[in-house]
Order: sequence, then C-alpha cells, then structure tokens
Amino acid sequence: MTLQELLNYAGNNPQSMLLYFGALPLAAVMVGLLDQQRGHNKPWNYLYAAIIYLSAVPGIFALTLIVYQFLFERTSILNLDVVSQLLPILSMMLTLGVVRRNVDLNYIPGFDKLSGLLFLIAATLGLMWLADRTRIFAFVSMPFYAVVLVFFGLLFAMRFGFKQAFGPGRRD
Repeated sequence: MTLQELLNYAGNNPQSMLLYFGALPLAAVMVGLLDQQRGHNKPWNYLYAAIIYLSAVPGIFALTLIVYQFLFERTSILNLDVVSQLLPILSMMLTLGVVRRNVDLNYIPGFDKLSGLLFLIAATLGLMWLADRTRIFAFVSMPFYAVVLVFFGLLFAMRFGFKQAFGPGRRD
C-alpha cells in the first residue's frame, strides 16, 4: 500500500479519522475538568503529554505533507482532502489550544522537543525548497522515497549541526 492509497482510503472512509481526531480535543477538555488546576503535577502532565503527542504527530505529518505537495508537486489547494489532510492539523491546533488553556506548556514533558522537531522540519523543507527553486537539485523529478531519504538526511544533519552549534559547551 502506498501513501497515496492510504490517504485515499482515509478520505473515502472518514468515520475512524473523525472519531480519533474529534476525541483528542474532547479528551483534553475532560482532563482539564478533572485535573482541578493541578495539570502541572504528575500524572496529569503526562496525560496531557500523551494527548498532545497523539494529536501533534499526525498533525505535523499532515502539515509536512501539505507543504511538500504545494511547494514541490505544485498541487492546487482545491485538491486538498479535508478529512485526511486538514482534519489532523485542525485537531492538533484545537487540542494544543485546549491544553494551553488548562496548563502551561512548559510543564508538559517533551513539549520542547516537539517544538524543536517542528522547527527542524520547517528548516529542512525550506532548504529543500530553496535547492529546488534555484535548480541546484530537482526534487520534482525524483521518486517520493528518494525525497523522503533526502529529507531525513537533511533533518539529521541539521539536528547534529544545531546541537554542535547551540548545545551545551564542553566542560573540562
């Protein structure tokens, strides 16, 4: 099964996606009602972290896929599948908004890593787009798996570079 077939299947059978992505903001609201302003304490902050990751990972993937389609494949916004491509992003934004209203995101374990991942993905896509626009490297004519390999290679290289440049210094 290809990624396009999976997206087509999800678009043609939206019930499970609507249930999953609708349940995440509702779960955040329910946890907010139950935590009684103790969301920064354990186990509530771990529950919030699980809800955030369950919504953010598919949301970031959908956002990355949409950006890839618009920048490299030059597809129209009118061809965007609402259920499989837009719903994860809307659910992620709504879930993050509900959680942020209930608890300070600095208390959520691993949230800084998630925002760092989003920054690295954006920077990598920006570099790939710049290389494609300047005709240094043509991503359009490459198979999708090769673009994914280049993307992850750049992602790891940029992550290593950021750690070397901005990470903690050596202590002698």
